[in-house]
Amino acid sequence: MAHRPLWQQFRDGDWPPFLELLKRVRMNGCAWVAVAFCLWPLLIPALAYPLARSARRQARATFPPHVHHSLSDPEVVRVQKIRAVVALVASFLILVLYGTESDLAEMQGQYLLRLTITPWLLLLTAPLVIMVLLRLAPEAARPGMRARLRPAVRSALIYFGAFTAVPLLFMGTKLVVETLQSSLYGPFLAIPALAPPVWMLFFVCFASATLVRSAFGTAAVHAALPALLTGVLVWELAVVNLAMTGMPPGPPVIQICALICGPASVSAVAWWEIGRLRTMYGITLRGE
Repeated sequence: MAHRPLWQQFRDGDWPPFLELLKRVRMNGCAWVAVAFCLWPLLIPALAYPLARSARRQARATFPPHVHHSLSDPEVVRVQKIRAVVALVASFLILVLYGTESDLAEMQGQYLLRLTITPWLLLLTAPLVIMVLLRLAPEAARPGMRARLRPAVRSALIYFGAFTAVPLLFMGTKLVVETLQSSLYGPFLAIPALAPPVWMLFFVCFASATLVRSAFGTAAVHAALPALLTGVLVWELAVVNLAMTGMPPGPPVIQICALICGPASVSAVAWWEIGRLRTMYGITLRGE
């Protein structure tokens, strides 16, 4: 059986083992020695790949995508992609027309801030939205919703345990490296000491791709929960960005539009998605 191209394997999620990757690269032994000595920075991703592959497999085993994904509506997915592209183009144009170098640095900081704070906002927001849905649901439907909530809570606890372990492991590794600096073998032991925190970081990143987008699998509790959480979360992120970095660049009208139109469009798409759940699947906020 012929090997599939590497890009197809990565696209399908079938990451090949590291040795198989090396076999695809046609180089003799002397060339590998030259690469090792002259292009040694390339060894860093080479060493990180097995950790990333292992962490990805464990993340998919712990949080299977097919379990945590909600009902897939192709029309909703298409509109979400169009909205995301329009928002990206609008942000780029505002930055090009009115931005400065400091604004570019702030945009990069905002992206990192969202990556860091989104899971925690979701953890704080989800219980409030779930309580509202439980209040809206009929009395007879509440026990079933509470029972389906337990796997989502378990997933959230595992995820945030791993999320919290990342900085703790890095701090522990830093202490180990500082202790071994005076040792003759310290530099050689520093790289293996980095393996646990790097593996955990990869695990959190791959788990985030499944859990944050699916709101920790809360669609099992109610199919409209991911859309509701998205609609609320985007406004919370807008407030956090405003408090941390201030208004976007540009004239006042552009600033207000950039501040409001993004979360407003996300909320509009989320509400439209909830409407399609009602019309196509008979799922309402007051009960399924």
